[in-house]
Amino acid sequence: MSTVAESFAHRRVRLGNVEPALVALLKQLDPVIVVLSLFCCELAYGERPTPALMALALLTYIISSQLVGRLGTAEASSFGHWDFARSYTRVLLQWIALVGTLLLAGVAFKVTYIFSRPAFLTWFVATPLALGGAHLLRRRVHWLVEHGTAAARYIIIGVNEVGVELSRRLPPSGFMGYFDFRSIDRLTHITDPEKLAGHCRDTANFVRQHGIKVVYIALPLANVPRMSELVNALRDTTASVYFVPDAFAFDLIQGRLVAINGMPALSVCETPLHGMEAVFKRAMDIVISGLGLLFLSPLLLLVAAAVKLTSRGPVLFRQRRYGLDGEEIVVYKFRSMRVCEDGAVVTQATKEDPRITRVGAVLRKTSIDELPQLLNVLQGKMSLVGPRPHAVAHNELYRKLINGYMIRHKVRPGITGLAQVNGLRGETETLEKMSERVRYDLEYLRHWSPWLDIKILFQTLGVVLHDRHNAY
Repeated sequence: MSTVAESFAHRRVRLGNVEPALVALLKQLDPVIVVLSLFCCELAYGERPTPALMALALLTYIISSQLVGRLGTAEASSFGHWDFARSYTRVLLQWIALVGTLLLAGVAFKVTYIFSRPAFLTWFVATPLALGGAHLLRRRVHWLVEHGTAAARYIIIGVNEVGVELSRRLPPSGFMGYFDFRSIDRLTHITDPEKLAGHCRDTANFVRQHGIKVVYIALPLANVPRMSELVNALRDTTASVYFVPDAFAFDLIQGRLVAINGMPALSVCETPLHGMEAVFKRAMDIVISGLGLLFLSPLLLLVAAAVKLTSRGPVLFRQRRYGLDGEEIVVYKFRSMRVCEDGAVVTQATKEDPRITRVGAVLRKTSIDELPQLLNVLQGKMSLVGPRPHAVAHNELYRKLINGYMIRHKVRPGITGLAQVNGLRGETETLEKMSERVRYDLEYLRHWSPWLDIKILFQTLGVVLHDRHNAY
């Protein structure tokens, strides 16, 4: 028993991918292209390399390695139509974010005068063109590798939803057919009987006779004994063998494969904010909230005075709400009502609510009452974008009525969110409306990216300016 335990303890699994080496190399070139473009533009205008330029190049490489090309993995999720316009739009957004970050740093440290403006303007224009060309080249190489005459032959064991979806995501040129333990009359997921190459007992012979390079096992976990027997038979071949579990049987929130000290694990419900993603989001929160408080301070002072002079009570309304991981936080708002409810029962504001003051009505219509939450963002209790925090009383009510309600607390709550820019701003007087808001919150967790945050921020401006009927 101890020998088996020691053997198991020394086993390790590493996370990787199966893409061709040339494609993997091309995916790493985006930051290099950005830096090379910088040097070429400087040399074209007769500028010489200086310590300041080298420092800029290093900073550019570090930032671009995190920003540029991060969405490239979505370009080839299947072997169907590739939308170049959509891909290039992502490149432009990434480049604009990089340029904005560099300009902000340059202005903050007052070093913009050191660099040649004509060279920099040329760099700003030329680099996205170079990146677009690199993406076109990468896509073309990927297609040639997967569809050329040397495309690897593969088979899929398991005619089920996972096996059929896997065949859709793999290049069709190398597909040699399905294998299964069941007969053709019991296979409901196969549309073309000719794609069934045989029974699982004949797999090893088929692999040897047809030069199969890769075998994908997409059988249910309940078939472990049969899978073990199958893998042992395939050990007498040179084929690579992959097990593809039915991960989509779960409602995945940020599903990903991770390695825990060499042991593989599948994330079923996880926060999207790890590593540099968390750093980037927090940096954006600090910069924008800090600048917002600085530039909006005259307006904040005027609003504070108006609230204080027109009704009794404090300027700021403090309410207990749930934050990251369901921990209780105190959220700030300009007081817009004559009451400050924060007990076991909290009544949502309704249209023409008699509790709302005259000044409060204006603040709520324009969403100015939410501006003090920039302080919450600066404190790290909230984020600019995320699921809106609800009163503790509402949380305790809806967590019992809506499945997955508490998952929305896997990220910091936001001043605005995906639900708010999709028409779910303001009162949620029915369970259906709250369920729909939670659905959008979970979609935000599933698909989070820095670009989604930026998109929501711009959409929020449009909602505040043009959609006033849900704000009261």
